[in-house]
Amino acid sequence: MTRNRVIYLLLVVVLAGTSGLFGAAAGGFVVYRTVSQVQPASLTDSAPLVQAVQANNGQQTLIINTTDIQTTITQAVKKVGPAVVTVVGTLPGQMTIFGQTGDQTVSGSGIFISDQGYILTNNHVVEGTKDVNIVLSDGSQEAATIVGTDLYSDIAVLKTDGKVPAVASLGNSDVLNPGESVIAIGSPLGDFKNTVTVGVVSATGRSIDTGQGYQIEDLIQTDAAINQGNSGGPLVNLAGDVIGINTLIVRNSGSGTVAEGLGFAIPINTAQAVAEQIIQTGYISRPYLGISFQAITPDIAAAYNLPVQWGVYISKVAVNSPASQADLQRGDIITSIGGVSLDEAHSYINILFTYKPGDQVTVEFVRNGKAQQVQVTLGESNSGS
Repeated sequence: MTRNRVIYLLLVVVLAGTSGLFGAAAGGFVVYRTVSQVQPASLTDSAPLVQAVQANNGQQTLIINTTDIQTTITQAVKKVGPAVVTVVGTLPGQMTIFGQTGDQTVSGSGIFISDQGYILTNNHVVEGTKDVNIVLSDGSQEAATIVGTDLYSDIAVLKTDGKVPAVASLGNSDVLNPGESVIAIGSPLGDFKNTVTVGVVSATGRSIDTGQGYQIEDLIQTDAAINQGNSGGPLVNLAGDVIGINTLIVRNSGSGTVAEGLGFAIPINTAQAVAEQIIQTGYISRPYLGISFQAITPDIAAAYNLPVQWGVYISKVAVNSPASQADLQRGDIITSIGGVSLDEAHSYINILFTYKPGDQVTVEFVRNGKAQQVQVTLGESNSGS
């Protein structure tokens, strides 16, 4: 082989190697640029959990950062968890035909809403208790007193003079949308303290019939697991803000159908408004008509041959009440308040509570089969009706 041919072959090899290195470098640069555009945000970044990025071919690629979702949940729980408490109450024993029964322990959950020691929980958690204690997230126990309760919103406010490890951040329940991720924290069965469950907002604006002549309205529906003992605990968004107070679950439709994942929470805007009034006055002000009543439904109307399908039968009129001053009498059947007819979707209590003490309303009623109406100026009561 001649010297010139050897030099020529060496030059070809060098050029080929250089081209390969250049191509690899260029390809690596392109890959770097692409990856740098689509790589998940760091755990401390505020980038969205779901990203749509533009790839080099012009098409969009959807990237879901599951690590960030899990981290967001743990951060939310870490933020609100220390403010969650277990509420333990003692129901006094009762006299029966077999003698005096022993005291009974009941439990639920609650949340610190003030560094002054105020705790938000459900009325049904502490209703009828003779004393109440709270168990903090670290396991320590403090005595608490009941500041005030409201049956109709199922809200109660407690206060402790002991330590306040943390205060929950309250969100805005008016801006909730179905599909938003939420976290329930509480003490199911009273034993599993600060249990965390995760779900979504299934719906807003739900109403549940209590079976006591009124509905709890404007509830948040969620599929986050809620059990006995979770009552009074917080429903939290991914920012760690409380957006509801867990209050009840529905497990049976009444027709034998078993349901799962039907939990309900009181919107925090409602709970906060009720709590603030309880803290200021010790009770929640309600409009007062001054009657005892029996709700009328089509079945009851048919059984007793009543002249209306829906309404309330007045069984008693309180002395010097707005009802007595308006000459409403025992046996009258109220069918409408303020132009809103009583029916399946509009109970007497819920219509009444759309007004304030001092408001004047038109009450329509039936007396001896004849429809009549009267103007009534509503009074004020801490219990309503």
